[in-house]
Amino acid sequence: MRRVSYLLAAFLLVGVARGADDKPVVVKLNKLSATAPANWKSEKPSNRLRTFQFKLPGAKDHPEAELSVMNESLPGADKNFPKWKNTFVAPEGKTVDDISKTAKWEVKGATVNVLEVTGTWKFKERPFDPKSKEMLLEDWRVIWVIVEEKEETHHFRLSGPSITIAEHAKAFETWVKSLK
Repeated sequence: MRRVSYLLAAFLLVGVARGADDKPVVVKLNKLSATAPANWKSEKPSNRLRTFQFKLPGAKDHPEAELSVMNESLPGADKNFPKWKNTFVAPEGKTVDDISKTAKWEVKGATVNVLEVTGTWKFKERPFDPKSKEMLLEDWRVIWVIVEEKEETHHFRLSGPSITIAEHAKAFETWVKSLK
């Protein structure tokens, strides 16, 4: 009987936690904001540079994706995009530019620059820490977004297996374009 009580308590706690997750999460930047889609699960940011962090469901039999939002970032696609491109290994006979796409658009009050790269990502959990171990993640896709408001710049990074990101890329773009 005690075992059943523990299982019931665990079930109820999971239900409560799931209910809390169902609340809409509004990502607030400086003067812009947008409500995250319901299937993005908000989680505690893994470091102090991140103001928001989400897990997006994985494609069938694939890991989930991660979206991180960083405020007070360094502005400029011209400074950041080359650095981010260098975290990818180009396949033999190609350059990183061959496996990259860029875009630029305006949302009310900000300029948005996008860099998307698919291939082998040289991922480091703490990129600026020389002790942080580098992992090679094959067939990975990363979409970096720089949102430049007049007073502040923000970076978004959506990363995960390319098949998982393919399932979320359009909704992610729609969400970025919904910033008001």
